[in-house]
Amino acid sequence: MIIERAILRINPDAKISIINDDIDRITWLDGTTPISKTDIEAELSAAELDIALDNLRQKRNALLLETDYLGLSDQSMSDDIKTYRQELRDLTNGLTTVEQVEAVTWPTKPGA
Repeated sequence: MIIERAILRINPDAKISIINDDIDRITWLDGTTPISKTDIEAELSAAELDIALDNLRQKRNALLLETDYLGLSDQSMSDDIKTYRQELRDLTNGLTTVEQVEAVTWPTKPGA
């Protein structure tokens, strides 16, 4: 998955098949111009960060979804919930490494 992400960062239209996420087992499909192993390897850390941020956003979005109903016109959203939701939305700000993503401290849902 990381190899594929690295390739797609270089060429978003690449058509490929990769066995076991192995950089030496890439098949270039449908006339896709092969990308050098060196160029792919140069994108690996950025691809890892992309994946880590995607996973973080999925969890964050699920947590936001849990409180979305409070925004309906027949509900009232407390200031604590508003702060919690803003903290969730701001969670990805300034994250530039996988280590930072993995070290994120999640805000505590009010009343939890």
